[in-house]
Amino acid sequence: MSYGYKIYVAEVEMETGYVQIYTGNGKGKTTAALGLSLRAICAGKKVYIGQFIKGMDYAELKAMDYLPGLVIKQYGRDCFIKNKPTKEDIEMAEAGLREIKQIIDSEEYDVVVLDEINVSLFFNLIKLEDVIEIVKSKPKAIELVLTGRYVPDELIEIADLVTEMKEIKHYYNEGVEARSGIEF
Repeated sequence: MSYGYKIYVAEVEMETGYVQIYTGNGKGKTTAALGLSLRAICAGKKVYIGQFIKGMDYAELKAMDYLPGLVIKQYGRDCFIKNKPTKEDIEMAEAGLREIKQIIDSEEYDVVVLDEINVSLFFNLIKLEDVIEIVKSKPKAIELVLTGRYVPDELIEIADLVTEMKEIKHYYNEGVEARSGIEF
């Protein structure tokens, strides 16, 4: 069955990296970024994932043992921000953003993921103008992925691709806790 789409598959070197955003209240934002990262690594590319707000022992951290070309670093504490962020939360996020800027400028990686960056902005851990500067000044060939709920309109405006994950139904609402290997 044809839906009117033409699919062209060709091995083309990535000359232009785009800015992708995965947002929304549904599950799957980080998972989508991890899937894209796996695909990039399997195509011989190098990937850097900076996880903002996160400091817990997520299963994907073990991927570095299996996937050469993948680096994941966390810029958060071992708990989620529930109410007001602490001074430590702000310092860790700001330091992480400075490090990410250097990593992007080095052009060592083909794909850079800023996981939960939008939530960091929502909690005022970092400044929107600093993130916008990173997006606008990224080298042409780097693919930049930003994840997290609450994406500001200013980032939507300058992104090349924005996908919203919408929750329709979730087993959390039935009392199911986060499961290792699925949610973390």
